[in-house]
Amino acid sequence: MVKVSAADVKKLREATGAGMMDCKKALVEAEGNFDQAIDVLRKKGQKIAAKRADRESTEGVAVTKINDSKTEGVAIVLACETDFVGKNESFVALGGQFADIALNYDSKEDFLAADFGGMTVAEKLVEQTGVIGEKLDITAFEKVKADYVGAYTHIGKIAALVGLSSNVDNAEVLAKDVAMQVASMGATTLSYKDFDPAYVAAETEARIAVIEKDNIELGRLGKTLKNVPKFISMSQLTDEVLAQAQEDAKAQLAAEGKPEKIWDKILPGKMERFISDNTTLDTEQCLLDQSFIKDEKKNVAQYVKTYGDVEISTFKRVTLG
Repeated sequence: MVKVSAADVKKLREATGAGMMDCKKALVEAEGNFDQAIDVLRKKGQKIAAKRADRESTEGVAVTKINDSKTEGVAIVLACETDFVGKNESFVALGGQFADIALNYDSKEDFLAADFGGMTVAEKLVEQTGVIGEKLDITAFEKVKADYVGAYTHIGKIAALVGLSSNVDNAEVLAKDVAMQVASMGATTLSYKDFDPAYVAAETEARIAVIEKDNIELGRLGKTLKNVPKFISMSQLTDEVLAQAQEDAKAQLAAEGKPEKIWDKILPGKMERFISDNTTLDTEQCLLDQSFIKDEKKNVAQYVKTYGDVEISTFKRVTLG
């Protein structure tokens, strides 16, 4: 049997992250050839990866990386099977190494094909599957380019990137605050103007159906019924709809016997309430329309305006699972 030195084992372990005994066995099988030993470990990883291909990788770490000029950022998720592995320092460090490489590519495919110490990123994932014994995968890859890019990561589980239209004073604070908003509230689009009308129509029908079903049970129990909105997005509130809402509000005030001379003081509040009640989809899914988490008296759009001539140009969010 070929004798393997401790120095060779140490060198292979540092190169691959594999355990000492695995490295020694690989070197013995490769008759001391370092490159062949790496190939032995890689093949071991392939076998384990094949066996665990149907496993779910729902744990891991979400990582962001921003370039030095703050004009490009990437967010990835390096996923594994268990929380125990996901919290391991070496695993988290590997996620950081992957993010450093990912920053140089615009697509997940190109990133997976990129070089990682003489092998591709995809091959490194397979190798580390053999080392760790769990299925590893890149389950999310998002890239953002803008005049200024900021990021926020929440305990390694959720990561968000935000692009600003210009590098204004305190851009770092603004971008981080909005990225925190994205991570926390999970917006899916920037504005209600981005919604597909067919999606809004289908969502409206579905939400009304749910409320009407709930009201049947509430009525049976003798409880107050929920308001059934006609609309759920500002994209539905045309000038005609708003004009009719105002006329309905005036009719209500008249029926209540309110003097017409004070209507101007009451109508703005009623219209604000009408819009609030009929734009629930926007406040849930549209970043700019959400209440700002650090000051709920403002929405995100209003908060952004406090920084002057700047807009949110784009955002991305990645999460485990």
